[in-house]
Amino acid sequence: MRKNQFISLITAAFLCTAASNAQNPDARYFNEIPPGKTPRVFAPGIVSKTDQFEFGAVFSKDLKEFYYGVEIDGKAETRMIIFENGSWTPPVTILSHNVYSYNDPFLSPDEKKLFFISDQPLNGPGPKKDYDIWYIERQSGHWSEPINAGSNINSDKNEYYISFSKNGTMYFSSNMGDKEGKKNYDIYSSDFRLGKFQPPVKLSSGVNSSHYEADVFVSPDETYLVFATNRPGGLGSGDLHVSFREPDGTWSVSRPIAAINTNTNDFCPYVSPDGKYLFYASRGDIYWVSTDVIKKLR
Repeated sequence: MRKNQFISLITAAFLCTAASNAQNPDARYFNEIPPGKTPRVFAPGIVSKTDQFEFGAVFSKDLKEFYYGVEIDGKAETRMIIFENGSWTPPVTILSHNVYSYNDPFLSPDEKKLFFISDQPLNGPGPKKDYDIWYIERQSGHWSEPINAGSNINSDKNEYYISFSKNGTMYFSSNMGDKEGKKNYDIYSSDFRLGKFQPPVKLSSGVNSSHYEADVFVSPDETYLVFATNRPGGLGSGDLHVSFREPDGTWSVSRPIAAINTNTNDFCPYVSPDGKYLFYASRGDIYWVSTDVIKKLR
């Protein structure tokens, strides 16, 4: 056999193996076949493609817990699914109320707290208020009652969608700076020091503009952000953008993730702990796609 024929056989075998692996279900992801650069609906019939509106997906680091939001009749609740004994349990609702919403879940870096947003009052029953950031704590195998994240984070306006860097810095969006009622949300960060969150800092113009920026996901090492925006010239009512950390610490001018944006609303981005997949909400379902769609924009 000639050398180039041998190399061709090796290459063909490698490609066949790679193609086979790409078609193998992954138990860590609900036995779904992982996507490539074309988005797929995630876990249809279990998480997505039900008669409800699903959004805001997040996994634990060991990929054995999955949290997401579900909207029912204009009110949101948070559900949890656990991987145990080799299979995924049915969804269990862990945060719900007959008046208030609980959504946009995200685990703290130590995974002892589950953060979320809610329009419930600060103390006891009453009419809905603006959305604040809250959390519940793990306590002897159970979750605590909701705890407000405090006035350093929450304002008298809306705070939306939380994510964390590995060192505990919180990223979120708020319209706290909107004085004209134009629904101009911006993205902020808040360091966690001395046991509490510090006053938030608005991110630079590479990320924020005079339009809507929200639903931010930060990579654990803070090298990039993915967020939703409805700037003029976009494909739909909300597009996903990515911004990368520059050597001087600023954020690059964001770019749309054109490979996945649609003419509807694409929002709630989240990257799996292994860095392989971008999850997001669109058309009433949760989708996932290879993070190659982000990497190619770097």
